[in-house]
Amino acid sequence: MDLESRLELVKGVGEEIITEQELREVLATKLHPVAYDGFEPSGLAHLPFGVFRPLLLKDMIKAGVHFKLWLADSFAWINNKMSGNQTKIRKVGEYFIEVWKASGVDEKKVEFLWSSDAMGDKEYWKRVIQIAKNTTINRANRALTIMGRKEGEMQEVAQYFYPMMQATDIFYLKADICQLGLDQRRANMIARDVAPRLKLKPPVIVSHHMLMGLQGIRQPEGFEENKELDIEISSKMSKSKPNTSIFVHDSTEEIKKKIDSAFCPVKVVEGNPVLDYSKHLIFRRFKSMKIERDKKFGGDLEFDSYKELEEAFREGKLHPVDLKNSTAMYIDQMIEPIRTHFEKNRKAKQLYEFVKKQEITR
Repeated sequence: MDLESRLELVKGVGEEIITEQELREVLATKLHPVAYDGFEPSGLAHLPFGVFRPLLLKDMIKAGVHFKLWLADSFAWINNKMSGNQTKIRKVGEYFIEVWKASGVDEKKVEFLWSSDAMGDKEYWKRVIQIAKNTTINRANRALTIMGRKEGEMQEVAQYFYPMMQATDIFYLKADICQLGLDQRRANMIARDVAPRLKLKPPVIVSHHMLMGLQGIRQPEGFEENKELDIEISSKMSKSKPNTSIFVHDSTEEIKKKIDSAFCPVKVVEGNPVLDYSKHLIFRRFKSMKIERDKKFGGDLEFDSYKELEEAFREGKLHPVDLKNSTAMYIDQMIEPIRTHFEKNRKAKQLYEFVKKQEITR
């Protein structure tokens, strides 16, 4: 595959790229550059994790990128996930791997790595301190949003290690590309900013879109520095807010019920989660989207692009009920292989039953 084709694949993943020129240079000089994303083992898998992420991984791998999936168990411990129980956190991480396998992630083309394995490395902690010494307290406070918390919610000094450790991970994993969600942007920017002072190469940041929760747009309590980013973080689908999420274990009926309840007013495009799923899930996976309708309502429709779908909805040519019915059908189709894996695979089923019983903590 030529450089331009590889570049377009990666650009198709990134909602924001810092910088595109640096990305081009990385792809031009490395046939298999390293990218990473980190995941706190923190509960049941939802659409962004179990369906959207594997779709993005597929394009990154196709572009020749070697991906490291960082199971951030030590971070989950710091962030008090699973009430800080490390044994439980490890089991949830094993469950995460089963989700990826079930969703079609090729184990031969990615690496599954555990952050706790770095905890005994003196060089790792030396880098943590170096980055901390080059980061102001105000900057660290602003970066706390990467762990889903704000300054006033911090109760333990250990939680302030989190952004410094995440920036350290980038260099520890020798990542050329940070390919995480936009909500992790602040930690990635710390790594970019301190890199020259530590005589390290700044990573390229390819931040992907964050799927919206079923509720639509949610305003944050206050804006910190980037209004649009803060709104997107507040509106994202979150495992810790089950009423706003669709999970990979949901039945066909549950998926339909949840989509039926989603925010989707007539002709309203902005902040519409159903359109968001159509754009980022359905049209990324399928070549077209079919809308099945009764003949008395105009009969079936088929859209070859998201743009066509959005225009039809904005103009009132597509009713929310019909859009929701079709979206639910496609999402169910994408989830079905994962759901089946956890029903039929003994190990996966046991892990799912374990995670399901755990109290989800923020």
